[in-house]
Amino acid sequence: MAEAARVMALEANFCRVQLDQPGPDGIEHLLCVRRTRLGKTGQQICVGDRVQIDGIDWPERRGAVAALEPRSSLLERPAVANCSRVVVAVALEQPQLDPLQLTRFLLTAERTGVAVELVLTKADLLSAGQQQSWRERLKAWGYEPLLVSSQRGEGIAGLRERLTQPGIAVLCGPSGVGKSSLINALVPELALRVSAVSGRLQRGRHTTRHVELFPLAPGALLADTPGFNRPDLPADPVELGPLFPEIRERLLGGVCRFKNCLHQGDPGCAVGADWDRHPLYISCLEAVQAQALRERSRSAEGAGLKQRGSRREPLLDQRLRQVSRRRQRQNEPDEAE
Repeated sequence: MAEAARVMALEANFCRVQLDQPGPDGIEHLLCVRRTRLGKTGQQICVGDRVQIDGIDWPERRGAVAALEPRSSLLERPAVANCSRVVVAVALEQPQLDPLQLTRFLLTAERTGVAVELVLTKADLLSAGQQQSWRERLKAWGYEPLLVSSQRGEGIAGLRERLTQPGIAVLCGPSGVGKSSLINALVPELALRVSAVSGRLQRGRHTTRHVELFPLAPGALLADTPGFNRPDLPADPVELGPLFPEIRERLLGGVCRFKNCLHQGDPGCAVGADWDRHPLYISCLEAVQAQALRERSRSAEGAGLKQRGSRREPLLDQRLRQVSRRRQRQNEPDEAE
C-alpha cells in the first residue's frame, strides 16, 4: 500500500520525504529512490512535491517514490513545488542593496503567480532615517518590506508571524544577505552554517548548497535556497510589464492606445514614465529584447542545417537524395510472386 508524503530535500540520487501519517514506531521520514518510470515519462521531482511512496522497508527507513501528484505552483530557479508565497530577502548593507538586482529578484518571484513578500536584512547597519527612506521607496514599488536584524533580533517576531502561516514559503535572494542567519534566528536548533561577506568584492559566499524544507509550525514549511546573483527574466518582452505592481496599478485606471504597448513612455501609454522604477524597467526590457534577438539569430543561422559530429552541414534537398540500397531492395518485386 502506497503512503502519501512530501519531498523535504533532494540528496544526490535520493529523496528525503516526510510521511503524512507516521509509520511503525512513529517513523516520519524516509530516504527514497525514484522509480525508473518517472524519469522515462519526463516527471522531475522537486522539493515540495507531493508523492506516493511504495516498497517501504520500515526497519531500514527506505522506500521508493512511485507517483508524483499534480502541483499547484512551481518555482523554477530554485526548483520548489507547491509554494504558497515567495519571500525575497536582500541586505541593506554588506553587500549594499542594488535596486536593479532587487528588481530582477522580485520579477522572478512575481512570475510564480503566488504572493510575494520582501524582507530587508542587516537593518542595524542603517540609521532610522535611512530605514524609513527605504520603506517609503519600496512601498511605492508596491511592497510592504519587513526590516530585520538577525544580530539584534529586530523584526524576527514579525517575520515568524508571517512565515508560520500554513503552506510553503520560499526564502530566496542573493548570496550573503543572511538567509541562513534568519533561519537560525527562527529555528535555533538547526544551527545552519553561515559565512561572512567577501571584504574585497563585497559578495556573499554560498553556504546553502541545496534546497531543503524546514518545519516552522504545524502545516507551515520554509524552503531555504542557494543564493544566486543573476535571476532570469521572461523570454517575451510582453510578459515583463505585468510583473511590475506599479504598471498593474496604473493600467487599472486606463488602457494604452496600442495593445502591444511596451510602456516605454510613448504617446498614448497609460503607464507613463513618472515612476521610480521606470529606468529599471527599461533596463530589464532592453535585456529581454536583446536576448530575444539573439535567439532569433540562432534560429535563423540553424535553419537548413543539421548537426554532424562537431560541425553543421546543409540539409540536402529531398529531390536530390539517392534511394538507399535497403529501400531499393524493399521496392524490388518478390521473385516468388
